[in-house]
Amino acid sequence: MLTGLNIAILGGDARQLEVIRTLVELEAKLFLVGYEQLDHAYKSSVKVESDHIKLDQMDAVILPVSGTGGNGQIEAVFSNREIKLTKEMVASTPPHCVFYSGIQTKFLHDLMTSTNRKLIPLLDRDDVAIYNSIPTAEGTIMLVIQHTDYTIHGSNIAVLGFGRTGMTVARAFQALGGKVKVGSRHLNDFARITEMSLTPFHTDQLKNELQDIDICINTIPALILTPHVLSNMPVHALIIDLASKPGGTDFRYAEKRGMKAILALGLPGIVAPKTAGQILANSLTSLLKEQLKERGMDDGCER
Repeated sequence: MLTGLNIAILGGDARQLEVIRTLVELEAKLFLVGYEQLDHAYKSSVKVESDHIKLDQMDAVILPVSGTGGNGQIEAVFSNREIKLTKEMVASTPPHCVFYSGIQTKFLHDLMTSTNRKLIPLLDRDDVAIYNSIPTAEGTIMLVIQHTDYTIHGSNIAVLGFGRTGMTVARAFQALGGKVKVGSRHLNDFARITEMSLTPFHTDQLKNELQDIDICINTIPALILTPHVLSNMPVHALIIDLASKPGGTDFRYAEKRGMKAILALGLPGIVAPKTAGQILANSLTSLLKEQLKERGMDDGCER
């Protein structure tokens, strides 16, 4: 149980509803900012405007999966009001208050450093990222089907990057009959790629390796699909870029060349918000219980 914890949830999308439901069941006290358009009422939770919330009483603050914008803007799909996270707001929280977000943006990193507050980016955790890769792969399949006039089965497919998302995506497209090869700059990945009956190649060879590709799925958060590479790819090739904003594709050049390139951000929240929300809720529950235990020990008693 999370009885005794005061938690502020600032903005978010449909995934946060599963987080709210789970934390309410565990008897945490929730303060919801950016939910005035949400009709559902949850016990032990109150809707609060951002300028009225008493952050000095919070044990934790949960931000959207997307973190914040460059000026502290917070996404809130259940509100038409602007919500911003400021240095003054963060500094007003107790020193033990922990901030949770999906990703750590530069703004958040600088803000937490300047205020000496702890930030936990959930998508940096292996468990969350691996579970999250499942709806990401399903969403990628959905996009490919929507934006091609040929089957995945028999298509030449390149997956760039062999991290937690890249591995799941490669396996999913292979299972559908795609001829999948995987690009990585880490030579130790080659053994696992080969073991999975996929074809490995080094990303230094992108221009040559992508010249006959039908579908290219990028997971590398760096500009890797440059004009030099794109100019040698077939015009009909579909690019799905899963890397964090701004992606790893020169989208302007792709458009100029007549290629279809899609920056697919937040797929789990689009194609499977309930599942994606449960993944976040499970991880948050574990972390908050640990936080509560630490606070109980610090206070000399269990709360």
